[in-house]
Amino acid sequence: MRRIRKKWEKPRRRWDKARIEEEKRLMEKYGLRRKHEIWKAEGLLRKYRRIARQLIARYDEKLHKQIVSRLYRLGIINNPNATPDDILKLTVEDFLARRLQTVVYAKGLANTPKQARQLIVHGHIMVGDRKVRFPSYLVKREEEDKIKLLLDPAKLGLKQKVSGSGEAS
Repeated sequence: MRRIRKKWEKPRRRWDKARIEEEKRLMEKYGLRRKHEIWKAEGLLRKYRRIARQLIARYDEKLHKQIVSRLYRLGIINNPNATPDDILKLTVEDFLARRLQTVVYAKGLANTPKQARQLIVHGHIMVGDRKVRFPSYLVKREEEDKIKLLLDPAKLGLKQKVSGSGEAS
C-alpha cells in the first residue's frame, strides 16, 4: 500500500509579519484557499533551486537537459536553453501562474480566480479530452490551448467575449 505524504513544509518562523503579508497577497492574487498551496509551490521551487545549485557545483549535462526540458514543458521557463542561473532566478509566482486555476482565469473563462477554482472543482473545465478537477494541476505548455469550458459562457456572465466552443477568443 502506497503511503501518501504531505508535499509541503510549515515555515520555520510562524509569526513572521513580512511572510504572512506576502502569503496573504499571493492568496488573494491567485485565489488560493489555504497557505498549504503556497507552501507546496515553495517546495517545488526549493527542489529545482537545489538541483540548480548542484549543477553549478558539479555540472552534469544529462541532468541539466532533463531539468531544463521539464521546466520548459511546464511553461515555467521560457528559454529551452536556460542555464542553472535562470533556474535560480525562479520565484513562487512562476509556479503559481502555471496552475490550472490561474490559467483558466487568465484565458478569460472565469471572472475571478475563485470562480475559476469553482468551475474546475465542479468539473466544468476540460484539458484536452479529459476533465481535470484539481485547481493545483500544473498546465503544460502544449495543453494551454486545449483548455475548454463545458458550460455556456452566457450563463456565467463572462466579461470577455468567449466563442461558442468554450475557448477564449
